[in-house]
Amino acid sequence: MPGFSTNAIHAGQEPDPHTGAVITPIHPSSTYVQDGVGGVRAGGYEYSRSANPTRTALQECLAALEGGRHGVAFGSGMGATDVLMRVLLKPGDHVVIPHDAYGGTFRIVDKVLARWGVRYTPVDFGDLAALRAAVRPETKLLWCETPTNPLLGIADIAAAADVAHTAGARLVVDNTFASPYLQAPLALGADVVLHSTTKYVGGHSDVVGGALVTSDDELAQEVTFTQNATGSVPGPFDAWLTLRGVKTLALRMERHSDNAERVADLLAGHPGVEQVFYPGLPSHPGHEVAAKQMRRFGGMVSFTAVGGREAALRICAATRVFTLAESLGGVESLIEHPAAMTHLSVAGSELEVPDNLVRLSVGIEDIEDLADDLRSALSAVG
Repeated sequence: MPGFSTNAIHAGQEPDPHTGAVITPIHPSSTYVQDGVGGVRAGGYEYSRSANPTRTALQECLAALEGGRHGVAFGSGMGATDVLMRVLLKPGDHVVIPHDAYGGTFRIVDKVLARWGVRYTPVDFGDLAALRAAVRPETKLLWCETPTNPLLGIADIAAAADVAHTAGARLVVDNTFASPYLQAPLALGADVVLHSTTKYVGGHSDVVGGALVTSDDELAQEVTFTQNATGSVPGPFDAWLTLRGVKTLALRMERHSDNAERVADLLAGHPGVEQVFYPGLPSHPGHEVAAKQMRRFGGMVSFTAVGGREAALRICAATRVFTLAESLGGVESLIEHPAAMTHLSVAGSELEVPDNLVRLSVGIEDIEDLADDLRSALSAVG
């Protein structure tokens, strides 16, 4: 069986049979000639909302990287979330979400699906007793992030799968923070893996996308049908950019992890830092589980600043190498204030994040430059 990087470079990406091109072509065509009325050609393509050759290559590659039979690429991570929830939930159903879920996930559950009669319970997935207690007879879905966004909480995927399947529910794992290189949820019992491919998979902050991977044939068919019906598809150039980015995923994740470990150590010993959230630190409550189910601990680090909200805002404004911006997972380092940016949608809810929290997406720059930048920003706060 090919290794990870071999699959990243070759899965779904055979040289073009007509020209010999080693790189997958961009197929911008919106429609395809048919053999006759209602007769699709041997290639299987008729209209690019339904399927596109460049998108097919990306989907086959992502499925191989996650160890699944089916990959479905979307125009965004939230597009993938929306379609999957439409397929798995109906009015009256119940979903369990992380107590510090990504703000966009909370928004679609709380503001969109709730109006449709879907109920939800936020819970710490790292607390198995609490997770079991949150499950109801009408629970159809456990929606897990590990690590979580933005508090880097860790869930035991195999244990969460047992809870879900005992209840007759499905387990979905948002694997965005880890990427397929660091974690393989399907092998641990998850039913579906979700990615915002905008982040580490694409890796260069130049394309928005999402993906679902599963080995459930029937579920994959339902997802593909619903995607076609609702139109949440990526364009061929977006699929091509994502496919180009994924080729270097293993190399990038190693450097992201190297740098993040150094940053976490620096922050853990700094008097201006109240608490560091990084699963690679032995002090992290999920460290042992993360070490068991992850290859490395990833490139995301969060911390709370001594001095409250104002101190956190001043740190965000003081960095020069870390760029103040939303999103994550690109080659460049980013800094943000979740309470006022990515997680503003959870303000006033059970999922509200600390107002002195700072989230770092640690890039692949030279580590000494990143360390000097953070030291300078922290010292500017006093």
